Amino acid sequence: MRRREFVQLAAGTAMTWPLATRAQQKALPVIGFLCGASPEPYAPYVAAFRQGLSDTGYVEGQNVAIEYRWAEGRYDRLPALAADLVGHKVDVIAALGGTSPALAAKSATATIPIVFSVGDPVERGLVASLARPGGNLTGVSLLNVELMPKRLELASELVPETSIITVLVNPNNANTERTIRDLEEAARAKGVRLNFLKAGTEGEIDAAFATLVQLHAGGFVAASDPFFNSRREQLVALASRHAVPAIWEWREFAEAGGLISYGSSNTGMWRPVGMYVGKILKGAKPADLPIQQPTKFELVINLKTARALGLTVPPSILARADEVIE
Repeated sequence: MRRREFVQLAAGTAMTWPLATRAQQKALPVIGFLCGASPEPYAPYVAAFRQGLSDTGYVEGQNVAIEYRWAEGRYDRLPALAADLVGHKVDVIAALGGTSPALAAKSATATIPIVFSVGDPVERGLVASLARPGGNLTGVSLLNVELMPKRLELASELVPETSIITVLVNPNNANTERTIRDLEEAARAKGVRLNFLKAGTEGEIDAAFATLVQLHAGGFVAASDPFFNSRREQLVALASRHAVPAIWEWREFAEAGGLISYGSSNTGMWRPVGMYVGKILKGAKPADLPIQQPTKFELVINLKTARALGLTVPPSILARADEVIE
């Protein structure tokens, strides 16, 4: 090959190389990530999701791309965020952080596979059954709403002398009506009276705790809600300031200074969501992937907080604890 021809060939290769690189990048499968909460508090869960992807051979930025959409507690934004992901023609949608993202994704597309993390997907009409989901959705059932009566029972056991327990719910959460119904039934069986306070914003959380003082509640239960999980530092601080014995959903609340938490592991359940997304990218059909459920529930007790409240945790609760924070 003559020198001039070689130079022309080299120049042509240099010009087309960036185009080839861009084409290769564009060819990466794209995951649409839809979450009702905020990025920073959910960082450990996102890491677990990425670990699940890695378990199936996918690494973000290497052989898969992720388009993130966060509602930051504004659940009314979820339908538009889901439609945006569909418009970007993502290959699969991971709908995480509560039932609302899954419902928004389901309304936005009947063809793009969706992997969710919710309470009861059958009751919410997301899937036909746990064993055979059918359609374009599958995922993980956290049983978080189903555990609310158990949290109420723990609150009653923790402060047996109280007859009034306050429950904080988010009126914007798709599961709130069921939560109230289940808790009222459980309260009648326990012989306790419930006061429900509603909060869907940071300011409303402050206002709810101001009202809490007037109610003279002996115990406090926070409903399962992604926005509340995003605001756990604020919630724990307010419960401490008002000296109210409170029970929470996730262990992260107890680690942040909350009294007691009871529920499944959020990080433990986001990892299988990532694995399911990876399997779908490899060709699996959502309809053939059964809904996964947690096999272990964690009871975490913060004894330091109990001492600050002047509260003695009953031995019956301590004996069942999976972890005691001193």
